[in-house]
Amino acid sequence: MVPDFSRMPSTPAVINTAEPIGLFEWWRHSVGQGGINLLPPPQRVIDAMRKLRPRLIRIFIQQFFDIYPRRGTFNWERLDPFMDALAETGANVLASITIKPPPLFPAVDQKVWRPTDPAEWQNVIAHLVKRYSVDRAIVSHWGIGNETDIGENGGCPYLIADPADFCEYYALTAKPILETFPNAKIGGPSASNGRHALIAGLLDHCGRTGLPLDFIAWNIYSNDPAAHADLARYNAAIALKTGGTPPETVITEWNKCPSAWSNPPVSVEEQAFASQRAVAAAMILLSYIRAGASWTFYYHLWDQAAYEKEFAAFFKDPYLMARHWNELPHRLGLFGVGGEVRPQYFVFWMLSHLGNELLHLSDENAALPMIAARGDDSVAAMLVNPAEDKIVNCEFTGLRPGPRALTVYRIDNDRRWNAETCELIPIEQRVVDGIDGSIRFQVWAPGKSVVMVRLGKA
Repeated sequence: MVPDFSRMPSTPAVINTAEPIGLFEWWRHSVGQGGINLLPPPQRVIDAMRKLRPRLIRIFIQQFFDIYPRRGTFNWERLDPFMDALAETGANVLASITIKPPPLFPAVDQKVWRPTDPAEWQNVIAHLVKRYSVDRAIVSHWGIGNETDIGENGGCPYLIADPADFCEYYALTAKPILETFPNAKIGGPSASNGRHALIAGLLDHCGRTGLPLDFIAWNIYSNDPAAHADLARYNAAIALKTGGTPPETVITEWNKCPSAWSNPPVSVEEQAFASQRAVAAAMILLSYIRAGASWTFYYHLWDQAAYEKEFAAFFKDPYLMARHWNELPHRLGLFGVGGEVRPQYFVFWMLSHLGNELLHLSDENAALPMIAARGDDSVAAMLVNPAEDKIVNCEFTGLRPGPRALTVYRIDNDRRWNAETCELIPIEQRVVDGIDGSIRFQVWAPGKSVVMVRLGKA
């Protein structure tokens, strides 16, 4: 049934292409992977990620990689394929250290964070860093810990909620990283609660002692884009108070909030393909861009199954992971377990195709969340419609005279993409021309859709 377009409300989208406001570093908004099992992403997923031209991807180096099974013995057979696959994307890696080698942590207890032999722990970390930052130039950033404020409930084996304890653990681990690879960027704690005292405590400790801290990190799952932006601004503000050059603000995991982490009412495959998920991701990304976050990592790239045997070796409650990822999975990935591309992937695809100079947007565009940028020979805008159907009156001003090739893409519930090539299929392609450097046209933005309009060479 064809909608009655004449009855739809309209809204403006005015883009002045002559008013750049700075570089658009879209690559600062990337993805994370891992923490669920040791399998590397399949080639199909790696190839699709390469198309987004990422510069940094965040991962967990989890205990199931078992890199130090026995005293004096290193085993890279599990971790090498995982790291090599990520290197194929062309990106560097931010690797969060969440290992508990059995020789140094013989008891399975999340509250135990001190290794039995601190010097041996530092030797293990030095070997890890040498392999993936020195011998193989893969890891440029090392994160120390992940969600230690909640321990196993955050998918990692450490529970270190006291800032003093975490600072001791951070210092112990940072030393061999920097001795082995002085150019490393280091930080933490990737707290589950972005306002946790761990962050302020780490900032204070490093400020007083001179211990390097290149970035502070946290994770957030919320449906409210403002909550994401507010937390980014909050932590940027407390980082400024330390004096000197403030550390970067890094959101190591973000996503919308599943209906209930511990007891979701329903999880079926069809939910993963709802365009609302792309809308939620786009709205949150826009909030981070406006808040000036240094790096953000959507969690996650590829959905996986959790295997009980892998977690039973270092988790008291391995069922916790099975419930989250097997029984009622959250289906957060840009790709499904079988490599099926999801709508959210194309939000990142759009961002990477906008251009490299951010454009000013006037207040008259407030009714429709959007972002616009220009490249060497194109201008483009991404428009997000979280509400009812709209007709968008697009106007690009400040253009050099001459015709343009107009291309319109849309993420909606009709899956307007090629699932094999992971490319959006244009819904409109035509040549347009304007008067006095302005080009006007209309596009339909269905409710809960993301639209990209692009003017390129005719």
